[in-house]
Amino acid sequence: MGALEEAHLAAAVAAACACEEEEEDDLELLAADGEAASAWDDDAMEPAVRALLVGLGEDERREGLRRTPKRVAKAFRDGTRGYRQKVKDIVQGALFPEVGVDKRAGSAGGTGGQVVVRDIELFSYCESCLLPFSIQCHVGYMPSGGRVVGLSKLSRVSDVFAKRLQNPQRLANEICGALHASIQPAGVAVALQCWHIPLPENLECKTLQGWIRTSHSSRSGVFEGENNTFWNDFVALLKLRGVDMEMDSHSASLSWCPLRSHEVPFSNGHCKKSTANGSILPKSVPTPSNMVSAVSSMLLSLGEDPLRKELLGTPQRYVQWLMKFRACNLQVNLNGFTLNNVSVYDRPDGDAADHRTIRSELHLPFCAQCEHHLLPFYGVVHIGYFDNGSGEGIDRSHFQALVHFYGCKLQVQERMTRQIAEAVYSASHNGAIVVVEANHICMISRGIEKIRSNTATIAVLGQFLTDPSAKACFLQNVLDTADSVV
Repeated sequence: MGALEEAHLAAAVAAACACEEEEEDDLELLAADGEAASAWDDDAMEPAVRALLVGLGEDERREGLRRTPKRVAKAFRDGTRGYRQKVKDIVQGALFPEVGVDKRAGSAGGTGGQVVVRDIELFSYCESCLLPFSIQCHVGYMPSGGRVVGLSKLSRVSDVFAKRLQNPQRLANEICGALHASIQPAGVAVALQCWHIPLPENLECKTLQGWIRTSHSSRSGVFEGENNTFWNDFVALLKLRGVDMEMDSHSASLSWCPLRSHEVPFSNGHCKKSTANGSILPKSVPTPSNMVSAVSSMLLSLGEDPLRKELLGTPQRYVQWLMKFRACNLQVNLNGFTLNNVSVYDRPDGDAADHRTIRSELHLPFCAQCEHHLLPFYGVVHIGYFDNGSGEGIDRSHFQALVHFYGCKLQVQERMTRQIAEAVYSASHNGAIVVVEANHICMISRGIEKIRSNTATIAVLGQFLTDPSAKACFLQNVLDTADSVV
C-alpha cells in the first residue's frame, strides 16, 4: 500500500482529541443552571453560526462541521451563563459565625482579620471581540459582625460575573461590589491578572508568551485609600504566591483587546485602519455584512443588546477574527515542491536511499481555529526529516509558511499534524516526523474547564517509522531545546 497506510498517529496525552463531543456534560450544565434542554429548539444562534460557516467558504454539511452550529451555541450559552445566575442565591445560607480573637489582642476571623482566596482560575468572553480570555483571580475580604463566608462562595461569585461578556476592569469592579453587598464585610479586595490571545501573526510559542497581559484591581471599605495597611497586607499575601500587583500596576493602561486596537470598525461593517507610530497597520479583510448581522443575532440570542456602547463594533471584530481562518486556495512552495492539496504518493522515484542525516525545525508557532467550536487553538510544531542527499536543508521560513498554510483555516489538530507530515514527506522523500503541541481554548473556556490541559499529536512516516532510534533522537532534540524557548 502507499505511505499513508504506513502512518503512525498517536496522542501523547490522555485527552487525545481536544474537541470531542460532550453532550451529556453540556446537558448537565444546563440542568444545573435551571434550563431545560428544549431551550435550544428555537435558538436563533444555530442558523447564525451556519451563516458564518458559509461566509468562510466552508461546506456546513461536511462531516466535521455538521454539528458545529449546535456546539458553538452551547459553548456561548455556557460561557455566558452568569447572566442567568444571581449572587444572592449563591451566598444565601453560606455565612457562618466565627468570633475570632479579642480586638485588644489583634484581629482574626470574625473580628476583622483578612481572608484571601488566591489563584481562582476563570475564563470570560471579551466583549470587544467575543474571544475567551484567561483570568487568575484573587479575592480578599475583612469579615465583620462575627461572620465569615464559605470560601467556595468567593470563587462561585467571581465565576458568575466572569461568565458574561466582559472587560477586565469592569469584571474586577463587579466582583468587588457584589461581594461587598452580599456578605456585608468591612471591605473587599479583588485583584485580576488577565491574558487575551493576540492576533495569530503575533503569537509566540506554546505558552502565554506573546499574549496580551494586564492586571486590574478593585477595592471597597477598609481597603480603600492611599497607603492603606489592609490593602498592603492583601498585596503582601499575593506576593507569597509569586503575584506582584505593584509591578503589574502599569499594565491596566495598556490596550486590552488586540482586535480593538488593530482597527476601528464603523457600524456599517467597514473598518478604518489604525496607525502605530505613524505607520498604517496591515490591511484588514472586509467584513461581509451578512456575517456581521449573524453575529448581532447571536448577541441578541444571548440576551445582550448589540447597540450597547461597549458592544458597538464587536460583531465586526469577531468576523474579522474568523476571516483570518477562511477557506482559501493558497499555494506554498517548499524546496521547489508546490503544496496545495498535496499527496504523499506524488514522490519522485529513487527515494529509498538510506540517508542518515536528520534535520529538524522546532518550535514553529501557529494559531488555528477549531472547526468544532470556532475557538482558537495555538501552540508549536516540531518537524523532523531525513536529508535527501543534497546536503542542503529546507529553510525555516518555508516550514513556517507550511505551518501557516495548514493552520490558518478551520482545523482539528489531528488532521493538521497528518497534513504537515505528508507535505514534508513529499518534499524530503525519505522520512518525516511531526509533533504538534497545542492548547485548546475549547478545553478550558467551556464547561469542562481543564485549565492546565495540553494536547500533543504525532505523525511518523517513512524511515522514522521503521527506525526507532531515529525517532527517539528527534524527540530527544525536542526535549533538549524546550527549556531554551522563551
